[in-house]
Amino acid sequence: MALEIVQFPCLSDNYGYLIQDQKSGIVATIDTPDVEAINDALGQRGWKLDIILNTHHHYDHAGGNLALKDKWNCKIIGPKQEAARIPGIDQQVGDGDVIEIGHAKARIYDTPGHTLGHIVFHFEEDGLAFVGDTVFALGCGRLFEGTPEQMWSSLSKIVTWPENTMLYCAHEYTEANAQFALSVDGDNHALKKRSAEIKVLRAKNTPTVPTRLGDELATNPFLRANRIEMKQALNMEGANDVEVFAEIRKRKDNF
Repeated sequence: MALEIVQFPCLSDNYGYLIQDQKSGIVATIDTPDVEAINDALGQRGWKLDIILNTHHHYDHAGGNLALKDKWNCKIIGPKQEAARIPGIDQQVGDGDVIEIGHAKARIYDTPGHTLGHIVFHFEEDGLAFVGDTVFALGCGRLFEGTPEQMWSSLSKIVTWPENTMLYCAHEYTEANAQFALSVDGDNHALKKRSAEIKVLRAKNTPTVPTRLGDELATNPFLRANRIEMKQALNMEGANDVEVFAEIRKRKDNF
């Protein structure tokens, strides 16, 4: 792997991420949830910050942009569809663009739904992606700005990646997500087994992130809206995939 990844908790339930290309020493932060936590993580390693990669405009993802740019004179790369709402943005990117962090390359995917301009960063050669608030372990982002059609289309891009892809999402929501998932897919044996494992991890305050895409395909109800067993569990055998996804999202919002 070309990238070293540093993961650390911040705010109430966010994760911060630093990545370093080990060949060049170039360092990026994925979003800017907590300036102090990011600077502490940099200081512990003697790193300097070269690049900020923003997934979307929400304050717990871009709120630290200007303070970090002022300290490090770093470059800010973010979604062109939200450029007006990304503080200090230098480079606007969108679907199909490829960026470089030293020798590591990330392809940009537009993933509207949580917000209208949300993007994710897929480091295919490294087998990992930073997915912000588009997909969570056993969940997906709330539809603050987008439609079920948009979010299902976004998730449908992610599920085409190799199953061993590790997804680095922005929040530790997994235990609550597991409780909801069991409420709509309670006969899923893989889900029941995973839910039990998650309880053990969280009791030890161990992160459940990153998560493997293959595990999400087997257990995450939001990624399974096109599966006949998911439709049967909801008594929606005749519904299309978007209708099933929308029903799951509505139930989660009211859970």
